[in-house]
Amino acid sequence: VQLQASGGGLVQPGGSLRLSCAVPAFTFNHYDIGWFHQAPGKERERVSFIDNPSGKEYYVDSVKGRFAISEDVTKKTSYLEMNDLRVEDTAVYYCAAGTLSIFGNDWAVQPDYWGQGTQVTVSS
Repeated sequence: VQLQASGGGLVQPGGSLRLSCAVPAFTFNHYDIGWFHQAPGKERERVSFIDNPSGKEYYVDSVKGRFAISEDVTKKTSYLEMNDLRVEDTAVYYCAAGTLSIFGNDWAVQPDYWGQGTQVTVSS
């Protein structure tokens, strides 16, 4: 199963980028789809996911109010709109398909499939 991520680049602090991830149809229909990132020297961390089939969105606190996840069901594509980017958002971003677990106001995800990473660099 191959997810195809794209849309990374170099942007100044305060700027915006939109990442896209094309997902195979079976995977899109049967898994929760979302995004991780991995900053230099750090572990890969969850960023945002959408629950299938409710469509409910989940974000880590550091991106709430700045990032927005969405899906195009007909195109089987996930999007991560990133606004007000900060230097600390610099990382390789990976789309993933997996299974969400919800714990009250918190959430976790077990990823099963990955896309190739796309580099996001926020720098002046």
